[in-house]
Amino acid sequence: MAIHPLWTDDYWLLIVQLYQKSPAGIKSEYSRPVVDLALELHIPPKTLQEQMVALEEHATPSLQRLWDTYAENPRRLARDVKRLRQMAGFGFGNAFYSGMDMTLPFEHDYLPIDAEQKLTPVMLTIILSLYFQLMTNTMVSETPEVQDMARLLGLKPEEVVDVLKIYQTFDPILKREPLPHSPLNDEAKLVWQRYSNEAPEVLTTTVERLKEYFKGCA
Repeated sequence: MAIHPLWTDDYWLLIVQLYQKSPAGIKSEYSRPVVDLALELHIPPKTLQEQMVALEEHATPSLQRLWDTYAENPRRLARDVKRLRQMAGFGFGNAFYSGMDMTLPFEHDYLPIDAEQKLTPVMLTIILSLYFQLMTNTMVSETPEVQDMARLLGLKPEEVVDVLKIYQTFDPILKREPLPHSPLNDEAKLVWQRYSNEAPEVLTTTVERLKEYFKGCA
């Protein structure tokens, strides 16, 4: 069973609650409930998914007892989860990591690029896939695909267009003037460099997974 340095057995209560969240069962590591809990605990989504698998399989006697205690008692589960979240230090790891930057790669991808906006690297990646689907003259707020993307990500169409225009400056075919450095421009360039030379299916597959976080919230 995969163990993360910040994992504590107290978190099994959260795994039970996550597993039972409708529809009950093992959730995708890209789904919003898993990612949000991962951000809360600073533990990768993949680890939480693996713990759900262990729970479903009742991999140890203690997990079997945990299941027997809470599976049919959602009120008790909710009460004990609430108590857990109120404990001092919840979500901050143990004292050994105090003062250390524990931001993980997945957290960087899902957190806002800076305090001035809500765009995240995940959003930039999804918008990049749209960039390669549109002609330059259709990268405007009136285009249906732009509006659909904005609804999915919870953005304004104009915000999506702004990102598309940033990507235009990286496109060697268009030969646009580069934009000045900013957190958004620099992060968009990293996303462009990550995928522009990959096979198209790499970006397509990645984006289909990342979209899971936003589905049901648009």
